[in-house]
Amino acid sequence: MREKEEYRKRRKMKIRKKISGTADRPRLAVFRSNAHIYAQLIDDENNVTLGSASDLDLKAKGTKTERAETVGKEIAKIAKSKKIETIIFDRGGYKFHGRVKALADGAKEAGLIF
Repeated sequence: MREKEEYRKRRKMKIRKKISGTADRPRLAVFRSNAHIYAQLIDDENNVTLGSASDLDLKAKGTKTERAETVGKEIAKIAKSKKIETIIFDRGGYKFHGRVKALADGAKEAGLIF
C-alpha cells in the first residue's frame, strides 16, 4: 500500500471512532477517486444507506470541483426528500479543501445543516 493512502486510512479511522450517524442525523460520507466523487447518507445505528449521489449518476459536466458541488446539491435534495435537515459530515480522511469542500459547500447551499 502506498504511504499517502495509508496515512489517509489512518486519519479516516481516527475520524470514524468519534462520529456516528443516526436516522435523525445521518453521516454524510465522502469518497473521492482521481476522476470522480461519491457521497452517501448513512444511518450507522441500523447499518442502512439512506441515499447516495455521485457525479457518474448525474452525468455532470464541468471541472471536478464543479461536479463535486453538483453532487453536494443533489445529496441535499435527497436528504430533504427524506425529511433530513441536519447531518454529520465525514470527510473520509481527505483534507477539507478542493473537491471535498466544494461538495460540503454545495450541500450547505442547498439547505443542509452540519
